Amino acid sequence: EVQLVESGGGLVQAGGSLRLSCAASGFTLDAYSIGWLRQAPGAEREGVACLSRDGSTFYSKYVEGRFTISTDNAKNTVYLLMNNLQPDDTAVYYCALSEKYYGLGPDLYDYWGQGTRVTVSS
Repeated sequence: EVQLVESGGGLVQAGGSLRLSCAASGFTLDAYSIGWLRQAPGAEREGVACLSRDGSTFYSKYVEGRFTISTDNAKNTVYLLMNNLQPDDTAVYYCALSEKYYGLGPDLYDYWGQGTRVTVSS
């Protein structure tokens, strides 16, 4: 059974940093594309970062240069390092797995974690 469990969210001041983790089980990370997506209050879910099987990365224009997606295959864990956080980054962050596709669109993903909340105060 595929399971994704996020952690690392919390409250941070603007300009601060957080590192989110996503512990995966039931599959090996390097066999799929992995994404981090977020949903702000009252907004649609949007992708912020994705990592392909071959290690390519792609970021939303809203986070490029501030966020970094990475994996530790030995731990079967995906990370999202978020620097210079801003109030607009406030959202529930999800990691997700795609069996076939690579990209930021939420519809591309087949499996989802439960999410971890990030709140950035001004």
